[in-house]
Amino acid sequence: MVRGWEDRIVNTIVVLILGLAALAAIVPLMYVIAVSITPFSEVLKNGGFILIPKSITFSAYHKLFTETNIPKAFWVTIFITVVGTLVNLILTSLMAYPLSRRNLPGRSYFLLMVVFTMLFSGGLIPTYLVVKSLGLLDSVWSMILPNAIWSFNILIMKSFFESLPEELFESARMDGAKEFRILWQIVLPLSIPSMLTIGLFYMVGHWNEFFQAIMYVTDRNLFPLQVVIREILMLTQQPLENAENMLPTETMQMASVVSASLPIILVYPFIQKHFTKGMLMGSVKG
Repeated sequence: MVRGWEDRIVNTIVVLILGLAALAAIVPLMYVIAVSITPFSEVLKNGGFILIPKSITFSAYHKLFTETNIPKAFWVTIFITVVGTLVNLILTSLMAYPLSRRNLPGRSYFLLMVVFTMLFSGGLIPTYLVVKSLGLLDSVWSMILPNAIWSFNILIMKSFFESLPEELFESARMDGAKEFRILWQIVLPLSIPSMLTIGLFYMVGHWNEFFQAIMYVTDRNLFPLQVVIREILMLTQQPLENAENMLPTETMQMASVVSASLPIILVYPFIQKHFTKGMLMGSVKG
């Protein structure tokens, strides 16, 4: 196919823009990783900016996992992410499925209630009072239950359930299957791409849990990863004497950022192939 010079100019501009966007995403990541594994003396010599370290040390990670609350915060965050995501998916699917059935009595009113919560909320203080009255303060459940269902994800899953052929439901009912069995044995197995996509949203939200932790938790043993990392990032820079033997705050800061980001980066490739498919199937009725 012969292309004119106008097409070549446009393609060149597009490639340049995409290249700059890629650099804007890759360079900060390279910088964080490089500083976290670079000796402090080399960081000082280069003015704090390093992309390719000349020598490598993992002393920052060793100190991070032995002299801070990072290990305990990791377990708290893992619990919140795993249990919270399971709770989210169970409750979201149980609510989205009946809303996808057009013969549900009062369906329009329930949908209105779901959409209403996307536009308006009870407010910060009323929500805190509800959490307090339920006895969830200083508990890991205070970081799971208040956001057990996201209205936007309910609408995505509901749209996907509606896209399934109605003949499947009619055939199952003719065989004597009840609604819960239809959901468990027919709908959910066909909804794996959509479930993985929504599960990724929930998982990232729980892994980055911060606001609810500082609102509802005062016990330092229950602080999630992001709260502990915030404390590390707010530490003041240590004195610069004996730079060869000390571990500066900056190196630990970068190591903590890498430690918090790496698990999500490693998990994403395994479900990336389902991500786009799940979003399209959940947003387009076919």
